[in-house]
Amino acid sequence: MLFSEWEPVYLEILSDMGYERADDESSARLLKALTVNSDLVTEDVLESIGPVVTVFGAADSLASSLEASEPEGTLISAGAATSAVMSAGILPDMLVTDLDGDVTSQIDASRSGALTIVHAHGDNSDLIREHIGSFTGPLILTTQSVPDMVVRNFGGFTDGDRAVCIARHFGARRIDLMGFDFLQPSTKDGSDPEVKRRKLRWAERITVGMNPPGVELRFL
Repeated sequence: MLFSEWEPVYLEILSDMGYERADDESSARLLKALTVNSDLVTEDVLESIGPVVTVFGAADSLASSLEASEPEGTLISAGAATSAVMSAGILPDMLVTDLDGDVTSQIDASRSGALTIVHAHGDNSDLIREHIGSFTGPLILTTQSVPDMVVRNFGGFTDGDRAVCIARHFGARRIDLMGFDFLQPSTKDGSDPEVKRRKLRWAERITVGMNPPGVELRFL
């Protein structure tokens, strides 16, 4: 997704969720500053995503989906889903994360060679400071706001729908979704279930409502 297509949606999200664009941009600058000596790679590596992609989401159904179906194509893990994916003996090709949830498994995946697409937004500056130095594998940086040559924007709000946007942007024609549930939020201790539900409504709109013609979505 081009930024010109994404920005109107982003402005709606800011209004609906009460977020500040300046906070997103400040976090992106922090991420950029703290990864000067990291293994940053260009988006050209994403050209190899291929026509078939499996995106792993963090819904409670993920473990049973992994038992029932063999994931195909390029494997992209969305943030907190990485723990279940790694526990199933699967090393994702890529993980898309805002550094929330079980970061240990995400760091392990990075150290094992998975490409990490790490996202900056207004609420995760502290997590960036705490964790970004532990990601030793290749990195691509993303933002919700204006991209530049180092910090990119392919669309997306939550880790799961951002992974879908990346897959579509780089040519996937079939995207299998494992562990996606837009109705039953899987909340963390101390999180607000209503905020999670609102985020999932946006995730559904971006994933399903904005899916372009010619791209098949399969919920597994």
